[in-house]
Amino acid sequence: MMAGYRRVAVAGLVAALATALAACSGGSTSSGAGASSSSGAKTLKLWHYESANGAMGIAWDKAVEIFKTEHPGVTVQFERKAFEQIQQNAAMILNSDAAPDVMEYNKGNATAGLLSSKGLLTDLTGVATTRGWDKKLSTSLQTTARYDERGVMGSGKWYGIPNYGEYVTVYYNKDLFAKYKVPVPTTFDQFTAAMDAFVAQKVTPLGMSGAEYPAGQLYYELVLSKAPQGFVDDYQLYKKPVDFGADPIKYGVDTFAQWVKKGYVSSQSASLKAEDMGTAFIAGKVPMLVSGSWWYGRFASEIKFNWDTFLFPGNTTAPGSSGNIWVVPTSSKAKDLAYDFIDVTMRPEVQNLLGNSGGIPVAGDPKAITDPKNQQLIANFNKLTQSNGLAFYPDWPVPGYYDVLVAAFQGLINGSKSPAQVLDALKGPYTAGVKEITGS
Repeated sequence: MMAGYRRVAVAGLVAALATALAACSGGSTSSGAGASSSSGAKTLKLWHYESANGAMGIAWDKAVEIFKTEHPGVTVQFERKAFEQIQQNAAMILNSDAAPDVMEYNKGNATAGLLSSKGLLTDLTGVATTRGWDKKLSTSLQTTARYDERGVMGSGKWYGIPNYGEYVTVYYNKDLFAKYKVPVPTTFDQFTAAMDAFVAQKVTPLGMSGAEYPAGQLYYELVLSKAPQGFVDDYQLYKKPVDFGADPIKYGVDTFAQWVKKGYVSSQSASLKAEDMGTAFIAGKVPMLVSGSWWYGRFASEIKFNWDTFLFPGNTTAPGSSGNIWVVPTSSKAKDLAYDFIDVTMRPEVQNLLGNSGGIPVAGDPKAITDPKNQQLIANFNKLTQSNGLAFYPDWPVPGYYDVLVAAFQGLINGSKSPAQVLDALKGPYTAGVKEITGS
């Protein structure tokens, strides 16, 4: 069961997205204009960590506006949280009176799955059926919404609702490529040749953040470039044991270390956060960065130079999945208002805005996406899904693995850890986590 659901989830996801995009249900299942909630609640506490000018942030702001119009007696208390803040403290927060009524949360076994297994998230199975979310989100898109009693994604009850798709890609500064006369790469060898060309002209080619997720995602791209058929099922779903002393994992760690030594990645980036990496690219200081489609809307809004994207050269798979999910904490005192808000975010007008702002919608109208760059963003996502190419994320397999990855690659960037030490650091927690989850 565990080994099979990824293939069901990923194969044909483009068809699922197309179906979902075409499902332009205009009906509302809101509790109605002027309503508070059946529990009498007149306040909705909402948390998410999207930037105000990013695609999701723009879309969710619109959803709040619509929600307020339809619920004039309700106050929306919105707080924008840092990704790291929620990542590190979610269990503690949701087990306290400080929990919101609805919040964006990271999907996967190590995050939403873990919280669901601890009883901290509301079972949304009945609501998903009543509100028709199960019809808008086909089986493939439901992978990150559903978790079994162990907290393993892909089956079981609904604990979250995804609203968009996402994947890791390469952003590049076309003006810097032209200035330094560097050809845009289409193969892995051309990619490294391009980075060599920038280094020769004393330009660090890749923006990086060692203090947060980007380093781990670059490592995972390198792993995937050498990954044999079935590796993702083995790594993410425990189908077969994973050898941390052999390729493709060893190749990923060794090559990452070589890239630091070659100057492709600055050793000074070890302490930088993802925001630092993103703002450096926005400022035109680095030619490229490898990161997620969640940056796209913000880049489109803030960047003043010519830029574009391409898939990691040579790879047929990439880190990616459905987007983060809306979850309703078990402790929420306004659950029906939370369901109303989630429902609004699934409407075509919000989903179309998401798509035209640089996101990948799951329940809009594909004909409503007009910007060529946005169409290309979605086309590249579809290209990955057509080749069964969404490999989830490197920190997903076991709880706490995100911090393990960050510490390991931060050490590799600043030189405090050798590749062998990093491999050992990655192996122990993974092996222990898989044993705890599977019992073997």
